[in-house]
Amino acid sequence: MKISIFGLGYVGCVSLGCLAQNGNQIIGVDVEPLKVDLINQGKPTIIEKDIDNIIAEQHSLGRIRATANVYEAVNETEISIICVGTPSGPEGHLNLDYIFKTAQQIGEVLKEKDGFHVVAIRSTVLPGTNMKVGAMIEEASGKKRNVDFSVVSNPEFLREGTAVADYYNPPYTVIGSDNEKAKQIMTEVYSQVGGSMEIVDIPVAELIKYINNSYHALKVVFGNEVGSVCKKLGIDSHEVMRLFCLDTKLNLSPYYFKPGFAYGGSCLPKDLKALKTLAHDSYIDVPVINSIEASNTRSKNALLELILKKGKMKVGVMGISFKAGTDDLRYSPIVDVIEKLIGKGYEVKVFDKNVHVSRLIGKNKSFIKEFLPHLDNLLIEDMQEVADWADLIILNNSDKMYRELKISDSKAIVDLVRFPEFKGMPGYEGILW
Repeated sequence: MKISIFGLGYVGCVSLGCLAQNGNQIIGVDVEPLKVDLINQGKPTIIEKDIDNIIAEQHSLGRIRATANVYEAVNETEISIICVGTPSGPEGHLNLDYIFKTAQQIGEVLKEKDGFHVVAIRSTVLPGTNMKVGAMIEEASGKKRNVDFSVVSNPEFLREGTAVADYYNPPYTVIGSDNEKAKQIMTEVYSQVGGSMEIVDIPVAELIKYINNSYHALKVVFGNEVGSVCKKLGIDSHEVMRLFCLDTKLNLSPYYFKPGFAYGGSCLPKDLKALKTLAHDSYIDVPVINSIEASNTRSKNALLELILKKGKMKVGVMGISFKAGTDDLRYSPIVDVIEKLIGKGYEVKVFDKNVHVSRLIGKNKSFIKEFLPHLDNLLIEDMQEVADWADLIILNNSDKMYRELKISDSKAIVDLVRFPEFKGMPGYEGILW
């Protein structure tokens, strides 16, 4: 199939590579010239396991290219997948400007294009967006929904660090559509993907991602609160949660149910806030959901208090991205802690093999520019150098290379991951164990 993908960030880049690997012809579209140039050089726009090899191979086979020309992309394809950003405003309302602008542009091209065209919304949006997009395309194109084109809701379930594996092995593929032809086309698009194919009503498809991520956030803070109780009582929190997670009939899966540090990233904070706002605007009381963010903030404050009590003014941080295997700094909880430490006069140095300020782009770049503008001055390229310099070392994410650190007994260690290699050292303390 010939497919255009709008937005070459995390979801767009992975979708572009994986769809091409399945034999499709893909045109990526983005307003950022750097992202377009990277794809046209056979390079990914993100750091993610396996995606660099996939993009390079598919580019060499002539299956992928990128452009800023919307007319060219839509006119030469039969499906357009929207993967543009939907940032969260101060009150939790989504900014859908990028979605609506893309819909307007697609509609203007469809005005002159023959044949049935499918527009799939892969971006995370609230219920009602699909219908608004359809109305905008109708107005811009002069054509009729479900006659000349269709709009499908197709949420993604990709985790950073395992996005390629998740693409091919999702829990399920969700197609929200009110058109039989579009359902058949999108089912064929994902015919080589594992998991069940779930054809549902459009509002169900639009809401499911928010439910998933809000529950994931709840699992994180629940595990952390259990850890707080266990630590106070001198009980092994991981052993308690191991037993808890053995019950797969009632307690569901073990993922996220490990006591540790706060959640972060581009999805959980934004989607939780959006669900809270949706409930508020609908005059629905959701006390559990409303409490999740406060508990997560408490985790960050608890780490700051723990560091302050150590009395060590030179702090080395191993990993600043919110998750190992990625350069994504958006809402990384350790960023908040570093910012506060610097404000209190602490010296901080950071090692993260994936993070290079000169390579940050898009929302990732703007986030760190706002919340930690001097990051470039903190980053050190040698992790052992950071460990030797620091009086207190924070193990922030689970990159296996940190197991190779040589740390003297005089150092304080605060472990947010639970590395067994350092647990017996004199200065070691786990965040919730």
